[in-house]
Amino acid sequence: MNAKPDFSAKCIGKIRNIGIIAHIDAGKTTVTERMLYFSGRIHRLGEVHEGTATMDYMPEEQERGITITSAVTTCYWGDKTVNIIDTPGHVDFTIEVERSLRVLDGAVGVFCAVGGVEPQSETVWRQSESYGVPKLVFINKMDRLGADFEAVLESMADKLSIKSLPVQIPDGSGDEFSAVYDLIRMKKLIFDQDSNGEEFEVLDLNDQDEEFVSPWRERMCEILSEVDDEFMERYLEDDIDPEYIDEVIRKATLELKLVPVFSGSALKNVGVQPLMDGVGKYLPSPLEAPKVTGINPQTGAGQEVEPSANGPFQALAFKVIMDSGRKMVLMRIYSGKIEAGDTVRNFTQGKDERVARLFKIHAGRKERLDVAGIGDIVGAAGLKDTRTGDTLSTSETPLVLEQIEMYKPVISMAIEPRNVDESEKLEEVLDKYLQEDPTLALRTDEDTGQIILSGMGELHLEVVLDRMRREYKLEPRSGKPQVVYQEVPGGNAEAEEEFDKLLGEDKHYGYVRLSVEPQERGAGRDVIFEIDTSEWSSDWMDAVAEGVDDGLQSGVIKGFPVQDVKVRILELRKRDGESSVPGYHMAAGKALKAALAASSPKLMEPIMDVEISVPDEFVGDVIGLLGAKGARIENMLDRNSQKIVQALSPLRNMFGFSTDLRSATQGRAGFAMKFHSFDVLD
Repeated sequence: MNAKPDFSAKCIGKIRNIGIIAHIDAGKTTVTERMLYFSGRIHRLGEVHEGTATMDYMPEEQERGITITSAVTTCYWGDKTVNIIDTPGHVDFTIEVERSLRVLDGAVGVFCAVGGVEPQSETVWRQSESYGVPKLVFINKMDRLGADFEAVLESMADKLSIKSLPVQIPDGSGDEFSAVYDLIRMKKLIFDQDSNGEEFEVLDLNDQDEEFVSPWRERMCEILSEVDDEFMERYLEDDIDPEYIDEVIRKATLELKLVPVFSGSALKNVGVQPLMDGVGKYLPSPLEAPKVTGINPQTGAGQEVEPSANGPFQALAFKVIMDSGRKMVLMRIYSGKIEAGDTVRNFTQGKDERVARLFKIHAGRKERLDVAGIGDIVGAAGLKDTRTGDTLSTSETPLVLEQIEMYKPVISMAIEPRNVDESEKLEEVLDKYLQEDPTLALRTDEDTGQIILSGMGELHLEVVLDRMRREYKLEPRSGKPQVVYQEVPGGNAEAEEEFDKLLGEDKHYGYVRLSVEPQERGAGRDVIFEIDTSEWSSDWMDAVAEGVDDGLQSGVIKGFPVQDVKVRILELRKRDGESSVPGYHMAAGKALKAALAASSPKLMEPIMDVEISVPDEFVGDVIGLLGAKGARIENMLDRNSQKIVQALSPLRNMFGFSTDLRSATQGRAGFAMKFHSFDVLD
């Protein structure tokens, strides 16, 4: 029998929901593995470079040595329950980071001691700032040649504009890195490599240590004095002890006034246990985390969710996964509790759903639960219509939580089944992947009949094809990746169309006159009825709106979606006994196409942010290479004895760029690229 869960405030106060966030290859999966190992959650150290990391459980992750999907697990450290989400660092999987951050209470930023704050870590950090997530930092890889603790602190201040508070500093770097100093307790921690770092000595400081550590200790106390007046008074009176320092750091961290910084080497098992202590001491419980807000769908009024174990059940579905062909919804519970078998209301979709089973997730494995409550991150089976970003609640408490931001696909690939038998299965599999991943999109090319699969980058689409082969033994033919364009009207235009046909035995009629006009970039699509709506059936008007919406999915230049457009419905006409839903739907679609064609439409293409770190001697080569690719140089910076070149470039010119860059710089340049915006093609 399972023990009855305790949802008291005291118990909930011991929960920590954290994410591990960073740039690709900063070592965040290794940090997570060490957390699981030292907490006893796993009993063998997994390594990313060997393909044995627990959290990288997908074969595609193990092959590539990167995190693709955010994995969830739970471990226990002291009296704390720590739910960990290990998020991807690769820009192609940004949505995984976004939806994970949405449900976290705190985060650990992992920065490489050599690379510092790199482009994707900066992006993820800013995403977390928008949700008000308190954070710690772990400066990893202090054992690497070129590791520079102080340079990373400067990089954090410069690029992230944060007040960092080192609470633990390294003893040496590179080959000389051997231990860390605890500035709060003024101790030296030496980790035993023979026990994989499980055992470590806590030593008093000798005179040489004292001389090195004292300036850092003073710096820590000065920073705390700046954010807490009482601390300043007690510091001047020499009345501070470690427990009091911890209290002040916790308060300032939760108020987002500073970020505690730890250091070490996860691969060498140095410094991870103090970091885990910091998670428990300084990051918030679900009762202390920033309150989430939503909208009452019945009144339109905004409202906060009160985190209460006894309140109404309210949760956010932040991810959908397919588990052995069955749908599993991962959700974060913000209030109340839920039991297996309960019926909940999905206010986003406007449907009731039954929670058949509940699970605690550990990466690729799961264990059954009878009940889950506030602060829990759990999997639920049986929610057939729930999608990423949906709100689940009790039917008596209408609420739609803030939606997770969606990202537009920028690259596409034509795929087609190898035979007729594979055709139906391919459609089913793609539908499952689309439910899992909102950054994938699908359409059918009207001319060729091919399926066009779109995603966030070449790697993103590669992974989808790999999963098809591995999970479903499907090997569809695929074309070369192509850039995803969008269409916009070039100006104002108007058109009218009449549909008057016999379909089967019934006559169907519809007449629609409408206009299109361009809107500002990023404004989206608006459909406005400029007619007296009281004279028209809601079914007919819905048919017109659907006809326009369907037409906007495929423009008139090359069939790409139409964006940043305002469509005005100017006139409808009817015929007694003949006007129908299909008639208005078809007339609206035809009128839209005619108006778009008359507006001198234009193609928009994805423009990418490009950042290259390169030694001084190759800067000229890099600028020449970017110029040849049609890129525009935006900025040049100095960082860690490297030049940083920032540019904007059309995605269509960036295929194969990483290979060209390696050749031009003898492999010594680093390269990162992320989506910036869609803009009109020159």
